[in-house]
Amino acid sequence: MKILDWYIIKKYLSTFSVMLLLFVPIGIMVDISENIDKMLASEAPAGAIVVYYVDFVIYFANLLFPIFLFLSVIWFTSKMANDTEIIAILSSGVSYMRFLRPFLVAASIVAIVAFVAGMYIVPNSSKGFNEFRFEYIKKGRKQVRDNAQIYKQVSDNDFVYLKGFNFNDKRGDNFTLEHFEDNILKYKIQARSITYNEEDSTYTLRSFKKRIIGTMNDSILSERRFDTIFPFEVEDLTPVTYMAETLNYQELNKFIQKERQAGSPNVSKHLLVKYKRWSLPITAFILTIIAVAVSSMKRRGGMGVNLAFGISIAFIYIFFDKIFGTMAEKSGFSPMLAVWVPNIVFGILAIYLLYNARR
Repeated sequence: MKILDWYIIKKYLSTFSVMLLLFVPIGIMVDISENIDKMLASEAPAGAIVVYYVDFVIYFANLLFPIFLFLSVIWFTSKMANDTEIIAILSSGVSYMRFLRPFLVAASIVAIVAFVAGMYIVPNSSKGFNEFRFEYIKKGRKQVRDNAQIYKQVSDNDFVYLKGFNFNDKRGDNFTLEHFEDNILKYKIQARSITYNEEDSTYTLRSFKKRIIGTMNDSILSERRFDTIFPFEVEDLTPVTYMAETLNYQELNKFIQKERQAGSPNVSKHLLVKYKRWSLPITAFILTIIAVAVSSMKRRGGMGVNLAFGISIAFIYIFFDKIFGTMAEKSGFSPMLAVWVPNIVFGILAIYLLYNARR
């Protein structure tokens, strides 16, 4: 690579890093000011708080990564334009596409890091971030479908029905389990309530009744209280809403398959998380091209005009992303299209802006 390439790559990566580092103290201070009283009231350990803020930084850096990237490229490219560096580069015989190349190389480095982090590092931080908040800040109020009817397949042969389940108490009402073999009902378990016992991973059933289907006659067993184990975890009954965010890519695929077999209504939401992990690196290239095309020309008003335009584009991108994400979660809209439509729209915009910038 030539001196020009290294110069732009260093500018790109250093400005992006500084933008992220500026976010760290600001984000931490805002969160501390909002939650310090709750942490003290919950007696959160100092070590847990330190780990929480490490997870906090990683979680939100990944979440806001496209915005930071976009604004940082606009910032240093506009500065180069105002200092007439870009005019000097293009006047020396360097084509616009050649000028763009180091930006794409730097975007590739960021995209690879973001891809690996999104697949394996961020999920672990998301888990720590959410668990701390629900244990010490929101005081155990897990985001689950409490008191909602549940009917799902928990294994190849078992189907479970619950009138309602409270995740905090680990207790559900009107429990029914039906066991099938070769599509034939073999036995049915019913109970007025079911409670999960964390100390030994057993379940306590009250007003227990088991009906075993026979060829000629059925047999019925009943107990006021019955302790047993089942071939499913308590999370299988009603997983927390952020579960998909806490799993690495292999675990996420298995989780989605399991939820799909169980007939979970949240499959689209989980698929949205999966596809976003693939689309995020592509976003780095699209936003880089838009940022360079917008800010490579010296304008009246200087960097302020470019930053204002960049912030407007960023908000429109977030708007598109949220709208299509909500459509995928709440309706039958394809999660894959929900993730890729904003990138396709902004990809077309990037090509248009690049074409005009070259002129």
